[in-house]
Amino acid sequence: MTREQFRRMALGFPGSSEQSHMGHPDFRVRGKIFATLDYPEPGWAMVKLLPDQQSYFVEREPASFFLASGNWGRKGSTNVRLKAASAQKVQPALEAAWKNVAPKALVEKQPDPS
Repeated sequence: MTREQFRRMALGFPGSSEQSHMGHPDFRVRGKIFATLDYPEPGWAMVKLLPDQQSYFVEREPASFFLASGNWGRKGSTNVRLKAASAQKVQPALEAAWKNVAPKALVEKQPDPS
């Protein structure tokens, strides 16, 4: 997966926007960050998951998903190694991260992919 693929996917969610935080691009919905690029370094991204969601992705795709360091990681921040990831692996994690911070009314408007 490339940076641009990750960016397009993140911006594909209703109400999403790109801003910058601490020197790297981040993706927000209604001002709340749900993902970042180039964190902890170029070639990586981060998705803001809940701890149980994080466990799910890390266990199933250990080459792509890793706990972020420190307390952020313990609270669900999950690093994505873009080179090892694919859109099929990252899309559900990005969607979960978006839903975790998006207003309920916005989440309910999103079409069901099934």
